Amino acid sequence: MTDLVKVHKSDGVLTLVMNRPEKKNALTDVMYGVLADALLDAQTDASTRAILIRGEGEAFTAGNDLGEFAAMAAGSGLRNVTRFLQALATNVKPLVAAAHGHAVGVGMTMLLHCDYVLLADDIRLSTPFVSLALVPEAASSFLLPARIGHARAFAMLALGETVGAEDALAWGLANRITSREGLTGAAEAIAARLVTLPAGAVAATRRLMRDTDTILARMNAESEEFARRLISPEAREAFTAFAERRAPDFSRFS
Repeated sequence: MTDLVKVHKSDGVLTLVMNRPEKKNALTDVMYGVLADALLDAQTDASTRAILIRGEGEAFTAGNDLGEFAAMAAGSGLRNVTRFLQALATNVKPLVAAAHGHAVGVGMTMLLHCDYVLLADDIRLSTPFVSLALVPEAASSFLLPARIGHARAFAMLALGETVGAEDALAWGLANRITSREGLTGAAEAIAARLVTLPAGAVAATRRLMRDTDTILARMNAESEEFARRLISPEAREAFTAFAERRAPDFSRFS
């Protein structure tokens, strides 16, 4: 099962590759667990000086596997989601992301925790939480408005509006746009450059730039609301409609 996430370390760079291309890298609990373990192990590994995350196939990630969301709503927990999100929040190593195709849900929100984000010119960023009768996660309800302003963040988080590469760059969601073919190489070059910098100074700079306590507090608040929303009648309708391949009808819920 662990081949769903490939973990490789070379020359000081830990590379994490989401590897479920037939499902557009939709994340399962097992995948969250591998990602969380790798991030947490890297914190105390002096030989890891930078982390790179990317996806195989046609998408960065389609977000959480909706089948597992439905199972969670039925009472089967996803143990590793919180571990992964908290590992992102407490990570002390410089984190580089290379995203292409679709970055949906957590595929978008995890980018807010990355220090250097490269996007392929075909990227489509979206956060369709509310359309699933859910709420944002990964502290995105705090980090995204802080990054791009309330109006744009509301359009993304509440209306689920999709953002392309040029707007993402202009709004400060990314550092660079590359071609699809050049994405991995460009990201690897940034990670390699980070490896050559003084690790202590990089870590201190990250720490000064991020309010980890506030981020964790917002994550906890989001997680509590997310759990309530997940078992709500609205969410049950959203997941049933998805399974039945029809539009959900929320009109009877207040």
